[in-house]
Amino acid sequence: MLPPGSTIGILGGGQLGRMLGLAAAQLGFKVHIYAPEAESVAAEVTTHHSQAAWDDEPRLAAFAAACDIVTFEFENVPIDTVRFLSGHVAVRPGAAGLEIAQDRLAEKNFVAGLGGRPAPFAAVPDRAALDAALGEVGAPSILKTVRMGYDGKGQARLAAAQDADAAWDAIGRHAAVLEGFVAFAHEFSVILVRGIDGEVRYWDLDRQRP
Repeated sequence: MLPPGSTIGILGGGQLGRMLGLAAAQLGFKVHIYAPEAESVAAEVTTHHSQAAWDDEPRLAAFAAACDIVTFEFENVPIDTVRFLSGHVAVRPGAAGLEIAQDRLAEKNFVAGLGGRPAPFAAVPDRAALDAALGEVGAPSILKTVRMGYDGKGQARLAAAQDADAAWDAIGRHAAVLEGFVAFAHEFSVILVRGIDGEVRYWDLDRQRP
């Protein structure tokens, strides 16, 4: 286990980094934020802050040397940054997991390959592929950019096939994935963590019905 007093490096200086920093402090850890922005809400509550570009290798190496382990607060940290740091310090999750999480299509294929059942989906690399995807997935459906979309950004809803042109323009004509609607009775969010030793822990669901 990481002993109290150790320094956890966090890539990214936003609100999730702030929450991580506060939680780490309560457990007796120090936190070092690395982010390109001068203003960082995470750095306001942490021990150290390095402001530097994602590709500044000398600063990244110095950051790694000051940390016992490194993680990240959001999935759009450049993969090359994580790969570089991995050669200097333990980074958890690793570059392989981050690379999958950055790409919606890779993520869905990964889950399906493990036997999971994501919503019906089809790749939409270009406008012509959207028509084929609609024939496969149908409508209503959601068109989502493969990369960089979050919190509703990079998404467009199609109520019918006639909405294809407007939806394609709405997401900036970027490579995308078309995702079908799913009828469900209940929604659950389950958080699991796995240690380096393979042990898995999870937070139980609230079994009380509303």
